[in-house]
Amino acid sequence: MGMNEVPLKDLTPEEPKVLTLELLKNMNAEESENDKSRGQLVVELTYKPFKEEEIQKTFQESRTLQRAPDNTPDGGGMLVVIVHEAEHVEGKNHSNPHYFVQKVKKNRDPRWEEEFTFMLDEPPVTDKIHFEVCSSSSRMGLRVSKESLGFVDINLSDVVINKRMNERYHLIDSKNGRIQIELQWRTKE
Repeated sequence: MGMNEVPLKDLTPEEPKVLTLELLKNMNAEESENDKSRGQLVVELTYKPFKEEEIQKTFQESRTLQRAPDNTPDGGGMLVVIVHEAEHVEGKNHSNPHYFVQKVKKNRDPRWEEEFTFMLDEPPVTDKIHFEVCSSSSRMGLRVSKESLGFVDINLSDVVINKRMNERYHLIDSKNGRIQIELQWRTKE
């Protein structure tokens, strides 16, 4: 869709900085196509300088994943699901978004940071996991109606192959809603 760049000289080492970048067709400042809006990208950047000898060590550490516990079935593993947040979820009647039983009242951009683990006897290469964001209204402490704000089905074969995924998914049946979900497949090996 577009691109932009952030010069490292604009960042203070070890200090997070949130930037809104205008997406451009290319990095040629004189290109007339760059006048056309291609959207924006909001990023949080932290510049972490390191010495040359740290490069290999840091790269290897970033690729390592926690192992599953010793009581994990042979040939199986642990599926870790982290539901980070949703954004732009709107309902027709009310907007108290939640998944499972957790609720955030009157919020179009809820943040959950909830982690679930599932011990599995075998890799879930043919399975999908379903996430649905719902809104409900309550009267006198009872939930009286439920409205779906969107859902997404994720193939678990991707996380088994890649070991880790952290993606934002567009919610189906939602105008602009998205949900950020991290998935990990941990084994004893």
